[in-house]
Amino acid sequence: MVRVVVPSVLATQAEGRARFDIEAETVMDALRALPVSDLLFNERGELRQHLNVYVDGTDVRDSGGLACPLAGAHEVRVVAMVSGG
Repeated sequence: MVRVVVPSVLATQAEGRARFDIEAETVMDALRALPVSDLLFNERGELRQHLNVYVDGTDVRDSGGLACPLAGAHEVRVVAMVSGG
């Protein structure tokens, strides 16, 4: 079981829930199991450009991407990047 935390802007689309306890083998499996998964991925099935994903504080890009196994992991956190000018 791993806890998945989504940004508050996505929580509003999940009946106000920002934390989900999910059984999943990989980061991708965990994200796909969320009730807001359609908001996380584009039409090609890729993670949307302005989202970062961390497993226990480590960016998944540094540890195998969305195929990263979750064995022993405690938390997956989705973070929306803020941009502007």
